[in-house]
Amino acid sequence: MTPRLTLGPIQYFWPAETKIDFYARIADETPIDTVYLGEVVCSKRQPFFDNHIEVIGERLEKAGKRVVLAGLAEVMLKRERKACADLVQDGEFEIEINNAAGLFHLEPGQAHRVGPFMNVYNEQTMAHMVSNGATHIVVPPELPAPSVEVMAREAARLGVGLEVQVFGRACLATSARCYHARAYGRTKDNCQFVCEEHADGMPLNTRDGQSFLRVNGIQTLSESYMNLFAEVPAMAKMGVTDLRLMPQDVDMVTVAKTFDDIRANRIDMAEAQARFDALPGSAPSSNGFWHGEAGYKRIEAATRELA
Repeated sequence: MTPRLTLGPIQYFWPAETKIDFYARIADETPIDTVYLGEVVCSKRQPFFDNHIEVIGERLEKAGKRVVLAGLAEVMLKRERKACADLVQDGEFEIEINNAAGLFHLEPGQAHRVGPFMNVYNEQTMAHMVSNGATHIVVPPELPAPSVEVMAREAARLGVGLEVQVFGRACLATSARCYHARAYGRTKDNCQFVCEEHADGMPLNTRDGQSFLRVNGIQTLSESYMNLFAEVPAMAKMGVTDLRLMPQDVDMVTVAKTFDDIRANRIDMAEAQARFDALPGSAPSSNGFWHGEAGYKRIEAATRELA
């Protein structure tokens, strides 16, 4: 089977105008099948774009994209619990749950997707989620190939989708505190939205100056872009149904078109690598997690054609 292409939710605090322009290009210029909208990192950011979601969603649907609303990864405050309830009750688009608090508001058996922050690591958890209405599972980015293969086989048996992140910084952790604010001597409640200054995350280096991680509000992200383009043929053979691209501050239209060409066997891996190498401003690429190694590593692997 040929997997679908999805675009995950924007994790960074981009200005509303930037997001509107970004999604217009996604609608008009990319072969992406499914687009996830919504704030997943910080509830303080939600009001800046929420009133645009309906219009953006309609434009994406007119362009032939499926639209899914993604919920918050961390829920601690009253406004965040309300956001979970509002997400579940929206009704206009499909929804993705990223925190167990969201499950509380679902009606019995209500259809929903399960996002990567829910940490579905094994087939037993998947089956439990499906029995309660989950129709689609996004696995955490650190799962290695053998585990994904088992999950894909179980997803096929259960008749649900299985999605794997194939491009973009991996979310390694979320915290109750905002290190992004603390790095500037501010508190989480008085952050003054400092995260807006870093469109691709705030660099965090080691003491000897080596690039190490990126910080994005409460998130700790990888410095490298996870890029599993060479592993797409193997995923297709496993039965992975969807390939997730995470938005970064690079030309995501080129990224999407390259993955589309890979899944359709229109280019070889050398050409794909050349395109990614030519992306202005892109970070080093990695695929270590997929191969059971340290996530930051880039491992060469034999590739196969799509079935």
